[in-house]
Amino acid sequence: MQSPSFVCYSPDMTDPLSEVIALLQPRAVSSRRISAAGRWGVRFSAFGQPSLCAVTEGSCRLVVDGHPPLTLEGGDFVLMPATPAFTMSGFEPVRPERLDPNVRSRMRGDVHYGTRKGRPDVRMLGAWFAYDSPDTALLVSLLPPLVHVHGIKRLSVLVRLVNEEASEGRSGRELVLTRLVEVLHIEALRLTPGDDAPPGLLRGLADARLASAIRQMHNHLARAWTVAQLARTAALSRSSFFDRFTRMVGVPPMEYLLAWRMAVAKDLLRRQDLGIDEVAERVGYASASTFSTAFSRYVGQPPRRYARIASQPPSKDPRR
Repeated sequence: MQSPSFVCYSPDMTDPLSEVIALLQPRAVSSRRISAAGRWGVRFSAFGQPSLCAVTEGSCRLVVDGHPPLTLEGGDFVLMPATPAFTMSGFEPVRPERLDPNVRSRMRGDVHYGTRKGRPDVRMLGAWFAYDSPDTALLVSLLPPLVHVHGIKRLSVLVRLVNEEASEGRSGRELVLTRLVEVLHIEALRLTPGDDAPPGLLRGLADARLASAIRQMHNHLARAWTVAQLARTAALSRSSFFDRFTRMVGVPPMEYLLAWRMAVAKDLLRRQDLGIDEVAERVGYASASTFSTAFSRYVGQPPRRYARIASQPPSKDPRR
């Protein structure tokens, strides 16, 4: 059963990061305990879906394609919203065993790598999950591809709770898992220095002037924004604001605003309890006809058809 979305689109919402995570609608799929000892190494091909791990004891080496090597130690947390290929190993040279993440993510039970004698050199909790948003690619592009947080105990506690909840069949399991994974995302991302993040939402929110404009866009989505108005909100000239926003967030401001409006519109249409007129008004269009034209151009189908298709039961495959 898919958990309901609790994204709030009122002027009282002041946290764009929380809105993005809520709209992604993360849900846990699988989790397990992982340990390793001796000479060991595993190489996973690109997964494309989100994953995370928390090192509870010991240390190991992580090499994610496109990123510098990392040494993970007890208390470290790693989140990859669209998991690329990576290698995890001990510190001795070894040819890693090649594994298919699509197969491994379906396996149940604990996993051990390397020698089985003696105490493990590292213990971890790992989880694989999915995003239920139809705008996953857009929303993930706003997040850092690799989040590494060191020494924050509550993240390890949250991962342990995810592991415990996923392995038990108690009532309310899916809703609890959804909330835990949402909190994990927000905790990890707000602990990541925005100044060091690649272009995206975190980088934009780390800039005090851009953050003001981004929050205004999210808080007052229905307003007929112009670049000039947003620039005034950021206390910048029009050209400086445009260039700075594009450089920090990765897309021009009006492109960002349009993409966010369409993502919110899709979420509202999926609920099946709002008319096209009301959806249009909530996302900043003066009439249903202008909204329908813009939505059709952006999405490739009119909103009524999208709502009808979106109301069909979702696929059970987390890799859809």
